Amino acid sequence: MAGELSRPPELALSRGRPFLRDWSTAMRTDVTFVSAGLKLAGHLYTPDDQARDPHPAIVVGHPGSGVKEQAAGLYAQRLAAQGFVTLAFDAAYQGESEGTPRGLEDPAHRVEDIKAAVSFLATRDEVDPDRIGALGICASGGYVLPAAATDHRVKAIGTVSAVDIARQFRLGADGTQDPAVIQGMLAAAAAARTAEARGEGVQSFQLFPDTAEQARALGGQHGFEGFEYYRTDRAQHPRSAKFLTWSSVDHLAFFDAFRCVDLIAPRPLLMIAGREAVTSWMSVEAFQNAHSPNKELHWIDGASHVDLYDKDEYVTPAIAKLTDFFGTHLTATK
Repeated sequence: MAGELSRPPELALSRGRPFLRDWSTAMRTDVTFVSAGLKLAGHLYTPDDQARDPHPAIVVGHPGSGVKEQAAGLYAQRLAAQGFVTLAFDAAYQGESEGTPRGLEDPAHRVEDIKAAVSFLATRDEVDPDRIGALGICASGGYVLPAAATDHRVKAIGTVSAVDIARQFRLGADGTQDPAVIQGMLAAAAAARTAEARGEGVQSFQLFPDTAEQARALGGQHGFEGFEYYRTDRAQHPRSAKFLTWSSVDHLAFFDAFRCVDLIAPRPLLMIAGREAVTSWMSVEAFQNAHSPNKELHWIDGASHVDLYDKDEYVTPAIAKLTDFFGTHLTATK
């Protein structure tokens, strides 16, 4: 199997901090794999290092409504340049992956998708199956916790701007939402199910307003930043989700991404959050519930939730921290 390296061969230290190689050196391959009967589309990134020994590998999950070509792909490509095999993929029912109705956000299936991605990596010749980690961004930062908690093949767990999307629906991004909001959404979801039973087609709702002004009025700065990322030239993609099915709401309402976070112990956990992120309370809550003796909550000063998706001044220090974390904990085995 792998050689006697304690960290990926490309990772060097400069004044106590990781030295990051040019992320454009990673190579991408289009792949597919099956999750609970549905074919998922992924991008497999491999380091351009000519190493013959199997590599440590990382599954990278995308934010809610995102696709593999956005934040997940950026992190996967940059981590691959540091010596990891990485896999970014579209969740079931979204992007290029199979599943109908389109735009369904099913937390149970999202957790299964991550486990299926681990299974795919574990069968690759270029991957050491004993050195697989998982990284979740935004909503996947929530999903990766129960996935890893119940899958011992995941040896190290990282999150960036972690969100339990169920908590966000119930409590709002900042945790102060009026309880009447989720009750109203559940009422609408129930009515949508009846409409679908009558043959009126899949019922869905729009994720983002049509204008920046509407986004700011409805969601403040956080809402505006989401609009800017997903609906402008900054990062918009034709396959990112513009709508969710109303049935997604009652799938999400009872989910709890943090319920079993204590089962991650004793495996290492790194949670990265922006100091200015209104969602950071969720990373704090999950971190407090984790019992791992090797856990860390790492703050990126000046960064908001969405800043950590793609802004280089915040992504670069996050990649450095993740490189060191996964390089240390996905150690070679005999």
